[in-house]
Amino acid sequence: MNMARSKRIIALAITLAATLLVSCRSQAPQEPGQEKLSGEIKIDGSSTVYLITEKMAAAFRALHPNVKISIGVSGTGGGFKKFANNETDISDASRPIRAAEAEACRKNGIEYLELKVGVDGLAVIIHPENTWARKLTVEQLHHIWRPNNPAKRWKDLDPNWPDEKIELFGAGTDSGTFDYFTEVINGKEKVSRPDYTATEDDNVTINGVASSKYALGYLGVAYYEENKDKVAVAAIRDRNSEEYVLPTPENVLSGKYRPLSRPLFIYVKLASLKRPEVQEFVRFYLRRSDLVRQSGYIELPLAEQLEQQKKFESVLEQLR
Repeated sequence: MNMARSKRIIALAITLAATLLVSCRSQAPQEPGQEKLSGEIKIDGSSTVYLITEKMAAAFRALHPNVKISIGVSGTGGGFKKFANNETDISDASRPIRAAEAEACRKNGIEYLELKVGVDGLAVIIHPENTWARKLTVEQLHHIWRPNNPAKRWKDLDPNWPDEKIELFGAGTDSGTFDYFTEVINGKEKVSRPDYTATEDDNVTINGVASSKYALGYLGVAYYEENKDKVAVAAIRDRNSEEYVLPTPENVLSGKYRPLSRPLFIYVKLASLKRPEVQEFVRFYLRRSDLVRQSGYIELPLAEQLEQQKKFESVLEQLR
């Protein structure tokens, strides 16, 4: 066999092998979750959990651009109404579902899975040189933030405290943090004195309190933890309690820091979980705890994250 013919045979063999390899790869099954997902996922509910879900959805869309995710903000109660009426696939909730809401789901044939996704805690921050208000009761916070006859000066809370105006910073009125704080401190969402610096930017609250000895503000515990070199924090005593509790991540996670901490949930309709786009989104949601912290909340401990993932996969297996 001459040299030229040998080279032609070798070249032909290489070409054939390459063709077969490409063919095999094209026919090989794709990894689970890597297929091109499409479809629509409808979500509504808590304005607090919305912040996490919106980040999750944005990151998920980057991987699966053909999946449309719509997210409403009807509040936890409003979200459960839509959920029970079969209008949504997932309901964001800043509290567990109530008995009446669960019954409405049952009557309409809606079965669901409850998944805990994080913990919300709010820190009440003060200036580092503020030595008189390192401990505050819920009643005192109510006196500061109530709309009718609120405390204007520190001595209004305690005659031994400074005769200085309280400079206030807090969440904007469209924020889930605002809804949460006003509900637990003033007894109803969105009920608050209006004369404070309201902002969606936690840096404004941090810098405002850090620059004034007589200032006070509230924001997410996670953000305080990142800025504890600039501001101090008050220990809070709940109603009917004798103990002042600091908003450490441990106290928030355990529920000891009351009433300014609570678990956060998503509720997933079992019928919707039969769709691959919903399966993958929920699986993604439970794995990306880093986005919970980026949203200003506290992610679950690793053991509890794994427990929620196992709970999800177990239900998914039963649906197959």
